[in-house]
Amino acid sequence: MARRLIDQRRRVAYALLVVAVALGHWIVANEIAQDIAGWGHAARMPEKFKVTFVREIKPQAPPAVVAAPRPKPKPRRPPKPAPVVAPAPVEQEPAPAVAQEPEQAEPPAAAASEPTVEAPAQAVAEAASAPAAAPVLWPSDWPASTRLSYQLTGWYRGEVKGSAQVEWLRQGSRYQVHVEVIVGLAIAPLMSRRMSSEGELTPEGLAPSRYDEETKVALREPRRVTMLFEPDAVVMPDGGRRERWPGMQDTASQFVHLTWLFTTQPQRLTEGSTLEMPLALPRNIDRWVFDVKGAETVSSPFGELPAIHIKPRRITRPGGDLVVETWFAPTLQYLPVRFRIHQDAETFIDLVLERPPLQADR
Repeated sequence: MARRLIDQRRRVAYALLVVAVALGHWIVANEIAQDIAGWGHAARMPEKFKVTFVREIKPQAPPAVVAAPRPKPKPRRPPKPAPVVAPAPVEQEPAPAVAQEPEQAEPPAAAASEPTVEAPAQAVAEAASAPAAAPVLWPSDWPASTRLSYQLTGWYRGEVKGSAQVEWLRQGSRYQVHVEVIVGLAIAPLMSRRMSSEGELTPEGLAPSRYDEETKVALREPRRVTMLFEPDAVVMPDGGRRERWPGMQDTASQFVHLTWLFTTQPQRLTEGSTLEMPLALPRNIDRWVFDVKGAETVSSPFGELPAIHIKPRRITRPGGDLVVETWFAPTLQYLPVRFRIHQDAETFIDLVLERPPLQADR
């Protein structure tokens, strides 16, 4: 009897422990959601383009930058020699018949040697200062639809685990970027967030038309925010209107836009380089600078991946923002293979690519 009572007490204690752990994870997930972004209501999340992924992308050396061939110069015709004018005949005594070589007229100075093609000094200077031709890297500037899967680890008042997925989808000149982050088990997440961007492909990069964000926390209603991108303005989640700057990206599109920039202009990845990009985030719009920190190696479950470390910073108000550092892999079509989102040394999330990316046919 006593043994049975002890077993019952153990089972109750174990059940209470499970409930306490689950409640603790729920509280942590709820605080993470509130810290990472604000809350808001909006319309339904957009439907995804229908895409079939058919192959894995294997790491390989990045394609060489091939400049457009220069046109061959047209050969110059040599100048015509000056005509030789015979002198007027002069009557004189006939000379003995002696064979002589006929005199040759001295050729003009311009024809004294073989003609050469020389560009004027001004033309040479202009050619040297002209921008390099656009590299030829892919059959088109934009990759085919691609899916990337990541392992999630981190720390927020305790260890955090989960998963994440990024999908880049194309239909003609339209695009979608979907980012989904899950804290906890995929079948019963404690917290999840889906971020979606859609818009047009342009010669200057991505041009978002809409950004949606949905956050779900266990035992709470989903919360959504929406931003609309008009030609000259951005409609914020609260309905306010802000100026739309050229080249502006959103939370999700920025990573694909950077991949496109680094693929078409790999010289931007030189250590110490910087590039500027305006970002429209749900809470604010500002200009950000992305610093190229240099080459590093990312350890993934399927091997070591050489990558370039990029760290952003806000121009007008440095510090106080969640910073998303990114590692882009030249051997994997310059795709992002690692993200690190950190608020401080004790609060961070790390995403590392867990398997080779999947890609669709064009």
